[in-house]
This record gives sequence, C-alpha cells and structure tokens, in this order.
Amino acid sequence: MLLTTAGQMREWDRRTIEELGIPGLVLMENAARGVIQVIRHCYPQAQKLAVLCGKGNNGGDGLAAARIFHFLGGQARVYLSGPRDHLKGDAAYQLKLVEKLGIPLREWTGPTDTAAFAAEWADSDLLVDALLGTGLEKGITGHLRDWIRTMNELPPPKVAVDIPSGLSSDSGRPLGICTRADVTVTFGMPKLGQVQFPGCRFTGRLFVVDIGLAPTYHPPEAEAVELLEPFRLAGLLPRRDPEGHKGTFGHVLVLAGSLGKTGAAAMTCLGALRAGAGLVTLGIPESLNPIMEVKLTEAMTEPLPEGDPGSLGPEAFLRIQTLSKGKKALAVGPGISLSAKTKSLLQILFKHITHLPMVVDADGLTHLAESPEGLKALAGRAILTPHPGEMARLTGLSVEAVQSDRIGVARAYAREKQVVVVLKGPRTVIADPEGPIYLNPTAHSVLASGGTGDVLTGLILGFLSQGLSLSAAARLGVFVHGQIGLQAAQKRGEKGILASELLEEVPGLLSDQKFWGSPLPEPIPMIKEVKI
Repeated sequence: MLLTTAGQMREWDRRTIEELGIPGLVLMENAARGVIQVIRHCYPQAQKLAVLCGKGNNGGDGLAAARIFHFLGGQARVYLSGPRDHLKGDAAYQLKLVEKLGIPLREWTGPTDTAAFAAEWADSDLLVDALLGTGLEKGITGHLRDWIRTMNELPPPKVAVDIPSGLSSDSGRPLGICTRADVTVTFGMPKLGQVQFPGCRFTGRLFVVDIGLAPTYHPPEAEAVELLEPFRLAGLLPRRDPEGHKGTFGHVLVLAGSLGKTGAAAMTCLGALRAGAGLVTLGIPESLNPIMEVKLTEAMTEPLPEGDPGSLGPEAFLRIQTLSKGKKALAVGPGISLSAKTKSLLQILFKHITHLPMVVDADGLTHLAESPEGLKALAGRAILTPHPGEMARLTGLSVEAVQSDRIGVARAYAREKQVVVVLKGPRTVIADPEGPIYLNPTAHSVLASGGTGDVLTGLILGFLSQGLSLSAAARLGVFVHGQIGLQAAQKRGEKGILASELLEEVPGLLSDQKFWGSPLPEPIPMIKEVKI
C-alpha cells in the first residue's frame, strides 16, 4: 500500500478536481460519509457527537459529517474554532447547510468559551476532531492549543478526521501539541506520519476511505513509499521444489564471531537455515572453532587464521576466497570484532570478493564506515543493515539527525552508494537505490534484545540463498523478522523472549497460507483498516 506526503495528496486532489472534473464538494461529501460509517462501525452506541471544526477543508469535512449524523437520527453539536465568516469555499457551503438544518453550532469568540465548551464536550459520546488537516507545517498556539489539550484530557473517545490535529503528515511528529485520537479516518491513502513513530501513537486505529480520487495518480517512483503487506509479499516466498535437495536451496557463507561474541555468529547461521538456506558454512577464528562445533549442529564451521587472539586477521583472506566459491551469498560482521587486523581483512574482502551478494551488519558496518573504497566496491551487490547509531557512523550525521528523517536519510544513502539500506528500528525502513522506499509495519519491543539483529541478518541471507534479489530478500526478511516478534509476544508475553526462541516461529509463519493469502474482506465497503 502506498503512503503519501501532504504535497502528494494536494497534487492528487488537484488532478481529481481539475483533470477529471469531480467537484471538491463531492470529495468532501464522500469523506464525511466515510467518517460516519467508521463511527457507526467502531462506536455503534454513540448518539451524541461534539464536532470541533477549523476554518479549512478539514472543518468542512467535519461540518458535513455532523449533517449526515443528524440525518441518521443522532445528535450533533458543532464548535467552530473561529468566526463563521472565516470559512471559505466548500467549507462555507457546508456551514450554510448545517445552519439551515438547525444543528446546534457555537463559535469561539474568546478564552472564556473554551471552558464552557469543555463541559458540553465531556457530555458527548464522541469527540470528532476536524480542526486541522494534513497541510499543517508550524506549531500550534493560542486557543487551538487549548482546545486540543482539553480534548485530550476529556474521557470521550476521539475520532480524527483525516489526521489528528497537530500531527505532521510527513514526519509523524507533533507540532507542539497533537490530538490523541482513538480512531483516525483518513482519505485516499494513509499518510507517512500516521504510520511512523511517534505518529502512530496519536493516530489510533487507522481507516482509509476511498473518496473517489483519480485512480491513475501515483507518486513518482523516486518519491514513493510503500507499506509492506503480507499478501503483496507472498509472491516473494521461495517455492520449495519437491525434488530439491540441500544444494537446490543454496549454500551461504557467514563470517562472524570473535572472542566473547560467538552467539552473534550462531544466531546468523540459524536465521539463514530457518529462512530455508540448504547449507550454511561459518568462517570462525580457529581458536573458537571447538565452541562453535558444539553450539551449531546444523551449520558447518571452518576454522580460519587469526590476527589478534580470538578474531580474524588478513591471513584468513585466501582461505575465505576459496570458501566463497560455489556459494550463493555472504554475510559479514555480526560479532566479528573491531580489531585493527579484522578491519584490514574486511577492507581486502570488500574490494576483492565481488561475485557474491553480501549482507553487512554490526561490526562489519563500523569497519565499512571507515572504508570508502570498500563501500564503492559494494555498489549494486550489498545490503547494509544498520541501527540508527551505525547509520550515523556511515553518514557522518548525528543519531538525532538520522532519527528525525529516517526515510530521507536511508533513501539518500542508498542512492548515493547504490546499496540496499535496512535502517532498523520501530517501522524499519528498506531503501532500494533503484525503486521506492518500503516501510515495515510489523515490529514489537521483544525485538529490542541482544541477538535479534543477527537473526535478521541470517533471515535475509537465507532468502538471498534461494535466488531473491537484494531488495526482495531485504523486504521479506524484515517483514518476517517483525512478524515473528509479534507472534512470539502474543503467545508468550512481552518480556523475556530470547532471540533464539524467535527462530522457532519462522517455519510456521512461512508455511501459513492463510496469513500470506488475499487481504481480508473490508468490514465497511470502500473503507480499509490499516494495521499500524
């Protein structure tokens, strides 16, 4: 599913009105009907609405919704955030209809009104937030700030029209203050800010209403952002040939682990096997090989020459070069150590192992950040899987700068370096240098523990081994990783789940045809609930 920015939505509206000739009033009417349908679906007992309306088209949507609710026998009260004569165009037309029907309407004239209105709002079954729309760019001040704060403090549930007032449509950050909606009814497509953190915390349940916008409009691919959905990913799942053998499903090489960090190597290998790789060979410092022989039953190990005790050195390169022959993909970095000699090895490896797609993670990313030539050599054949701190090292930005524009930073780096970037975190970003950005909605705090990132590296590697492209393997690996975290939490609770236990969820998930099948029927015609 595509996600949109405020600018893209304005362009979509413009094309619909100007090129197709569908009047804005028709779109507003469809939007308002969608709002009332969702209210009736989520709150069937609600009889009294307080509808808070701004002066723009968002307020017009609210006025139209109040009228429709009135027609259906409910009680609606409208509260304008300013004088009536401030409403223009379609919103002013909707106001006239509300007035003709005698729907109770009050307008804000001064600070004392807010306290008086609050008592009436508290007596409502629902508060409908139609104050500010997706075009908001600056912080909220004055009485609008007081209205939003008061709404948030009152017990009735809140339904936001298009977007919670005060939420940035693009970044998902509150602009000073923001409505904490229980339900948001948005139009056309979900907005970027509603799906990202912290915006999803303010959005609540998200419903998308088809209001009749031009079906031919799509953002340019260079600007597109897609939300990963299981039924769209189903076609990427590797098919298992009933006549296949272990060689059919690919042999991968993992270079990982050092003294004190053998667990990272084990998690990566097991992740690849769970994703369906036929064979996995782990290249490990020779002194640690006896440990890995015990720790790993299903993967093969290859003891390699060390630089410093317990970590790989440049002496291992020739053996690695030989090992890489016949492999389908290579993972480098989990727990591999930050020693200078390991860095020397990786600088050689990045430049000279050029025939394999590569997943680079953890310590490998730290070394890569100091190796411009290595980065250049990886163009077109690597997936980098940084957390925000590693992304900061790769880009030279602060962690705060990375987190404030996760999509923009990942997109720019992927295109500059021609690598696929998996920027980890809640709502992991997958940046394809040649295509759109993908945003993963599946995640859970159980993934915030040691070893889960190594599992992700292994999953992606396992999908690469079965012939998926870099972008496809990254998307499928990230989605499966998030979903197994969610499933494990649902079964066993949110605390104390180990990374190794997540792997137990993978086979069942990959085989669950119902989960990967067609989307569920829409409970309301022309309206889709998006799980965020």
